[in-house]
Amino acid sequence: MAAEDVASEVADVTGTGFDLERDLPWRVRLLEVADAADEWVLVMVAHHIAADGWSMAPLAKDLSEAYAARCQGAAPVWDALPVQYADYTLWQREVLGSEDDLGSVVAGQVAFWREALAGLPEQLELPVDFPRPAVASHEGGSVGLRVPAEVHARLVELSRSCGASVFMTVQAALAVLLSKMGAGEDIPIGTPVAGRTDDALDDLVGFFVNTLVLRTDVAGDPTFREVVERVREADLDAFAHQDVPFERLVEVLNPARSMARHPLFQVMFTFQSVADPELGLPGLSVRPESVQGAVAKFDLSFSLGEIHDGDGEPAGLEGQLDYRTDLFAEGTVRGLAERLVRVLEAVVAAPDRLVRDIDVLGVDEREQILTTWNDTAREAPDATLPELFQTQVAKTPDALAVVGGGVELSYVELNERANRLARHLVGCGAGPERLVAVALPRSADLVVALLAVLKSGAGYVPVDPEYPLDRIAYMLQDAQPVLVLTDAATAGLLPGDGDTPRVLLDDPLVQDAVGALSGFDLLDADRLSSVVPAHPAYVIYTSGSTGRPKGVVI
Repeated sequence: MAAEDVASEVADVTGTGFDLERDLPWRVRLLEVADAADEWVLVMVAHHIAADGWSMAPLAKDLSEAYAARCQGAAPVWDALPVQYADYTLWQREVLGSEDDLGSVVAGQVAFWREALAGLPEQLELPVDFPRPAVASHEGGSVGLRVPAEVHARLVELSRSCGASVFMTVQAALAVLLSKMGAGEDIPIGTPVAGRTDDALDDLVGFFVNTLVLRTDVAGDPTFREVVERVREADLDAFAHQDVPFERLVEVLNPARSMARHPLFQVMFTFQSVADPELGLPGLSVRPESVQGAVAKFDLSFSLGEIHDGDGEPAGLEGQLDYRTDLFAEGTVRGLAERLVRVLEAVVAAPDRLVRDIDVLGVDEREQILTTWNDTAREAPDATLPELFQTQVAKTPDALAVVGGGVELSYVELNERANRLARHLVGCGAGPERLVAVALPRSADLVVALLAVLKSGAGYVPVDPEYPLDRIAYMLQDAQPVLVLTDAATAGLLPGDGDTPRVLLDDPLVQDAVGALSGFDLLDADRLSSVVPAHPAYVIYTSGSTGRPKGVVI
């Protein structure tokens, strides 16, 4: 096989599922690399029903011994194991008991989880790049994750001062990060537990691992130290009730099922304490290779392990962040990894800082959000809106300006209609520093009316006819317009107000008066000098959700 094809072949071998009705739960491929002297790639894939992560070390040991024996022309001789996997399964059933027995261990643990996970959010809202598909593809990618040695050392100190483990402190930081990225204040995170509660199980290959749901509460206004204390309490309770198989827990709690997400949690956090498998094959130089395009079981999966120097001192945390490629782009995930490190740096520097004060933005991100995205300054002409509109009319007189309700107006037609109506409004008292209320349905006439008010020098007050009557009455009373520009149908929806004149656009008398006026340019020298940009253009009213609506002058 060509060297450039090895990675894709390995991805195919590791990414193919098992049919357990026909297949063994093991898959082994030995790939010969072409154009490379004596270079081979051994790919071993185990279904989780047959082995867990802890099993990889004894499996590698057995493989090494078998290879060495075969090189000598002999069959391997195995030391007898103190127990077999079947012994473990029988022991587990005996210890846990039956759920039907309310006094059994398993019944008590099920009751604990019912209470501990009551009201758990069905789905964490994560900062995804793509819409969540109806069925997860499980195609995954990964990015590296590294925490510096000095941060690691201070994490150890902080954990000791809180009576917590480094795992708990990093979990608290991860919960804070997810919360700040929009996941809410109730953060469920999955984590695996080895399940090997007896030394006799250490050299046994099999599936012992279980998955726990660790629920972190970041509600209120806690300091980070307080979050660590919450995590410690919740985790210790969870670890004390770790024997209920996760699959059974899902059946018992019966959350809303979806092929789009993992049940009960979508983010996994693994703190590696498993010995690395070591292959000692006589006559061969062996090195591990990372697998690209791995299967993504969860939306996000954070995996970290502690590193220590020759003196046993903290030398950093290393691992990776796996992600679903149907939800996240690689750049987003790299940003999440960087933010987690940033949160860890912040909390070890000031563990009594309030969570709300922890910043997840980098210097470049902050510059982009506060400066780059807000750099919207543009030169604006020192002119009124009617003047700017008049300039556009001169540029594109025949271009389509308004379309609505079967009416189409070019710029020149809109200008002429607005000029005639503006002259009529001036005659009715409209002008600079005065307001005209406009109560019309959405139509071409509404655009003509707003432009006409501006051309008169007055400011308009938009009144939605669908507003409640008391709101409209308050707006008219508060704004004190010189007149209300409306039509006959809409006027019937407005509250009675005998003090404010009404100009009905569909009144035949008004139509005759407006039609008799000139439609040519309204902005003569006198009007140009009397209307300036500082005059009100319109008044918009707030929603009034915090009290009475307030008119804002623009």
